[in-house]
Amino acid sequence: MKEVTKETHVAWYENMLFWRKFEDKLAAVYIQQKVRGFLHLYNGQEAVLAGSLHAMDLSKDRMITAYRNHVQPIGMGVDPKKVMAELYGKATGTSQGLGGSMHIFSKEHRFHGGHGIVGGQIPLGAGMAFGDKYHGSGAVTLCYMGDGAVRQGSLHETLNLAMLWKLPVVFIVENNGYAMGTSVERTANHTDIWKLGLGYEMPCGPIDGMDPVKVAEGISEAINRARKGDGPTFLEAKTYRYRGHSMSDAQHYRTKDEVNEYRKIDPITQVREHILKNEFATEDELASIDADVKKRVQECADFAESSPYPETSLMYDAVYEQKDYPFIAHKL
Repeated sequence: MKEVTKETHVAWYENMLFWRKFEDKLAAVYIQQKVRGFLHLYNGQEAVLAGSLHAMDLSKDRMITAYRNHVQPIGMGVDPKKVMAELYGKATGTSQGLGGSMHIFSKEHRFHGGHGIVGGQIPLGAGMAFGDKYHGSGAVTLCYMGDGAVRQGSLHETLNLAMLWKLPVVFIVENNGYAMGTSVERTANHTDIWKLGLGYEMPCGPIDGMDPVKVAEGISEAINRARKGDGPTFLEAKTYRYRGHSMSDAQHYRTKDEVNEYRKIDPITQVREHILKNEFATEDELASIDADVKKRVQECADFAESSPYPETSLMYDAVYEQKDYPFIAHKL
């Protein structure tokens, strides 16, 4: 694994704080109806992404995930202003405003979505890994899913083929405790999701999804295995989300006391305390980072606010390849 230095910790703090505040802003403008549709926030799970990025080779490795997908592309190098604009439905967004919250995508930065169908990204992740193995690119695909998605049959079909073909893919379950509002205990006879890999003799295990160091260690080992040609790994990152499944979630299935207990191990707070304890940065230096993060988030919101909506004709251009397609127009 790449060395985890004081610079790493400071960068983790800045990045995770930016991701958190970016999504806090999204929550605020959602209430103002500037962002529409569904909105699934990542608050609390930032250590999984931070540790993963440290383990990856961002010049060639790929990432694919579900619909809780706003900050991952930012981590992969996508301009956060474009991500914010996409959520606003603006023409300057990553998909010119046509994808929205659940479908952020960037071919350039090897971030392949953003998928609204539960578990739909799992076979796609294996397919991309198959392509990289076929072409000998040396790239590894990180394929993320929630604890609810592991109940999909496509997961088991994918794990079987991934092992059979020794594909360079790492499957990561972000187990935040609840599939929408249903706890893991109510969806299966077992609660250790990582053990699903045992049925396919796939290397598997749990990792602490609230600690970016532990995440980086676990995923680095898995990536190295895949890069050597030894095939996939199935990891369960045990984490927690502080907000509801989506903005419409009233969260009746858990108590405030439970949420507050998990806030005691907030990954951002843990990294901040580690920085101060080891004198990697001072309180004033961290305060400067806080102020810069706040400024950058506001710049993203201002960019989205001032951007134009896409032209109506774009919807046809994005759907139909044939330029003279005989559109059927209905007049109201």
